[in-house]
Amino acid sequence: MIQLLAPRPGLLSEASSRFYRESHKGLTCTTVEPCKWIRKSFMRILSPRLDLTEFFHRIPAVKERVLMLDYDGTLAPFQVRPERALPYPGVANALEELVSDRGTRVVIVSGRRAEDLASLLPLAKRPEIWGGHGWERLLPSGEHRTQEPKPGTRQALEQAAHSAQEFLVRSGARVERKPASIALHWRGLPALAVAKIQQRVQAAWSPLAKAGELELLAFDGGIELRATGCNKQHAVKAVLSETCGDSAVAYLGDDITDEDAFAAIKPRGIAVLVRPEYRDTSADVWIRPPRELLSFIKRWRVKGRRA
Repeated sequence: MIQLLAPRPGLLSEASSRFYRESHKGLTCTTVEPCKWIRKSFMRILSPRLDLTEFFHRIPAVKERVLMLDYDGTLAPFQVRPERALPYPGVANALEELVSDRGTRVVIVSGRRAEDLASLLPLAKRPEIWGGHGWERLLPSGEHRTQEPKPGTRQALEQAAHSAQEFLVRSGARVERKPASIALHWRGLPALAVAKIQQRVQAAWSPLAKAGELELLAFDGGIELRATGCNKQHAVKAVLSETCGDSAVAYLGDDITDEDAFAAIKPRGIAVLVRPEYRDTSADVWIRPPRELLSFIKRWRVKGRRA
C-alpha cells in the first residue's frame, strides 16, 4: 500500500482538489502542511491557482505549445565534471520524440554555453537552445546569436578570472568562463575546503559586483559572477513574445537561478520545480527526476499529438 501525504482541506482550489482526489483514488492519506505531500512517481501541486488536469486537457486545443527546460539538475544529474553530465536515462529519447512530433517548440535554457549543450544533447533534430543565462541563442537551423557585455564589464570579468586562478590552483575548484560570466564550481569538495573557497571568492569578487554591472549569484555547487542585463527570465520573455496568446507553455527548472524564469512564465503558463528534494520556490508544481520528469514529458507529448 502507498501512503500519501495530502494537503489540508481548504488549501487548494476546488478544481485542484478535484484533480488531486481523482488522481489518488484508493490511496491511504495523511494530512500535513501545504507543499509537503508526497507520493512516489507523482506530481505535487504547490499553487492553489493551478488546475493541472485542465492545463493538460487544454494542450490539444491550443494553437501553440512551448516547453522550456533547464539542463543541469533538471534534464541531467549534477556531476563533479560538468562535461560528463549526460541526460537521465530515457530523457534524450523523450525529447527526441517530442521534437520530432513538431507539435511542440522545445527550448533549452541554461547557464552553460549553448554549444556545450548541443554536444550533450545530440538529438537528430536540434531544439532551440539559450545559453549563458540568455546571452546566447542557438536556433535549430544552426544560427548562433550572441550578445556581448560592455567593454568595462568584460574587463572586470577578466580581472575576476585572474584572481580566481591565483587562489584556486591547489583548491580543487574549477573556473568556467562563459560569454558574460565566470563560474566557480566546487561540487565534490570537502565542506571545509568549500568554506575557505567561498570566503576567498567573496572577498575577491564582491567589490566587482558592487560597481553595478556585475552580480554575484550562488547556484547548486558553486557561485557565479555575471553581467547584468540578461538572465533566464530574459530568455523566457523573448520566447513568449514570439508565442501567440492561445498557447500552452511551461518551464521546468531546479535551481535558484530558475526562479526568475518561473516568475516570467507564470502569467502565461506553469512553472515546474524538478529536483529530488523540495525547496522553497514560486513554482506551481514539484516533480522528482527522472521518473516523474519522464511522465510529465510523456503526458505533454500524448496530449500534443492529439492536436
